[in-house]
Amino acid sequence: MKPNFSQTLLLAHFYMPPPPGQDGQVVNDAEHYEDFYEDVLEEMIKFGDVEELVICENLGDHMFGNTYVKFATEEQAHKALINLRGRYYCGRIVQAEYSPVTDFREGRCRQFDEHNCLRGGYCNFLHLKSVPRFARRYLRRTRLRNRHRHPYGLQYQKKHRNDDWPRFPVRGNSEERRRCIAKWNKLLKERKEKEHKRKMKKALKEQKRKEKEQRRKEKKEGKTEANDNGNHENENENGNTNGEQQSEQTVVNGDGGGSEIAPTTDATNAPFMNPERLQMLQG
Repeated sequence: MKPNFSQTLLLAHFYMPPPPGQDGQVVNDAEHYEDFYEDVLEEMIKFGDVEELVICENLGDHMFGNTYVKFATEEQAHKALINLRGRYYCGRIVQAEYSPVTDFREGRCRQFDEHNCLRGGYCNFLHLKSVPRFARRYLRRTRLRNRHRHPYGLQYQKKHRNDDWPRFPVRGNSEERRRCIAKWNKLLKERKEKEHKRKMKKALKEQKRKEKEQRRKEKKEGKTEANDNGNHENENENGNTNGEQQSEQTVVNGDGGGSEIAPTTDATNAPFMNPERLQMLQG
């Protein structure tokens, strides 16, 4: 039964061993197998992190040449399935589909691993070819990296799929590896510089914010002090006005040399005078 989604893709009858020699002897396919493995791995890592890539040695019609690719997430497997539709390899169309197998330890033939399987190539358990040496480190590192990741790995995929970091040439020469490491060091330096600039920009922004807040506070305090000074000035002006009004009401007597308040008949000039006295003075 084919699942609707899975981390593992099955490429049915994908691997084809080289034809036998002229004398009918089986040809050693080690070099051919490594070239095939490298081609498939380089193509599959374009869609995501490959945790396992295994190829069957079984001779049964339903298992001959089957290739299993296990990705880190189901989203990556779905992306690979969509992109592999209608593709060709060595003149044969690629038949990709979901596989329910996620743990190859449960489906592999243990007697084959011990080199004593009695059924041979027609065994219904998986007879898996050995993983080439150049790919073991990459697959092991991928499994360890994704062991404690988020179940769906969306942020992880976004982080590692859109970057400019080159992949390490697992089968390249020393010059290619040195060039790749130099590129890594350069990108790491640029990343540190960007991080430093970002921190400096953040600190400068925070400093400007504090200065602006300080200026606003000082302006507010200055405005409050100005209002207080204005109130004091108004009080002084009112006091001077009252003093002038009182001085206008004073009259100097020539005989006694003293001063007394001259009686006035205007009610506006003596608003606080006793009404009876005011009426007496007016009458």
